[in-house]
Amino acid sequence: MAKAFASQGDMSEKEISFTEVGEGLYAFTAEGDPNSGVIVGDDSVMIVEAQATPRLAHKVIDCVRSVTDKPITHVALTHYHAVRVLGASAFGAQQILMSDMARAMVVERGQEDWDSEFQRFPRLFEGHESIPGLTWPTTTFSDTMTVYLGNRRIDLMHLGRAHTAGDIVIHVPDQNVMFTGDIVEYHSACYCGDGHFGDWGDTLDAIKWFDVGAIAPGRGNALVGKEMVNAAIENTRDFVASTYRPAARVAARNGTLKEAWDAVRAECDPKFADYAIYEHCLPFNVARAYDEARGIDTPRIWTAQRDLDMWEALQG
Repeated sequence: MAKAFASQGDMSEKEISFTEVGEGLYAFTAEGDPNSGVIVGDDSVMIVEAQATPRLAHKVIDCVRSVTDKPITHVALTHYHAVRVLGASAFGAQQILMSDMARAMVVERGQEDWDSEFQRFPRLFEGHESIPGLTWPTTTFSDTMTVYLGNRRIDLMHLGRAHTAGDIVIHVPDQNVMFTGDIVEYHSACYCGDGHFGDWGDTLDAIKWFDVGAIAPGRGNALVGKEMVNAAIENTRDFVASTYRPAARVAARNGTLKEAWDAVRAECDPKFADYAIYEHCLPFNVARAYDEARGIDTPRIWTAQRDLDMWEALQG
């Protein structure tokens, strides 16, 4: 029997940090677990990313209440993955925002993704009984959308495909701070199982154009200062390219998925083996890179059974 996914054995609680990245802007981080963001407006609050369960969402709410008693009226979801969105009900927000394409992913693969991630991340889904069902947006948009919390302007933008086809970023112009979701990570592996390797670099370029002073990334510590921001963007770019290149070479000569796995490990292990969730992400990343290199543009749907079949194939 194939060994378990690395994430299935990760049952230790992570230390939470709540970092101010701009005036009234905060990053909720937890040692490589999924991050959330907090935007405090004149009269209300927007949450960025809803966590995997209401149990985890309440940890974000506790941090919010340490800095403001304003009501939470909006939850913005940078993309669809179960570990990012299924805690949304805890916030009681009137508006749940995501891109049109992210909503389409809920329709296409929402339940399958939930089942798959539930199997992969037992710790994150502790208390799953309180999840009322799939998270559906109240409002969607195609390219850009602006929300005002009083006088505070918040721009939601689809800058291109990267971590998923439906990724958005949230930019707060008055502080020039951005919440990027999993397009940018910091000392955490990029999960590329639903990604678009060929577009990811261009989307990073689009983020870099804003020359922001701080980023709340998808995973890893808050990025404060342009030096740290640019280092994280370029490190993310290197991670994505280092994953795709060796897999593409193997696919070009009609090599096997197992050969792609070995080639990616040879390139990535020396640089990224100590990153958070690296061992968990790697099999999904290799499978998706191998598919994209063979011309499969739309990522195949991960199911609990496909996860196991892929993992067994990679174990030889």
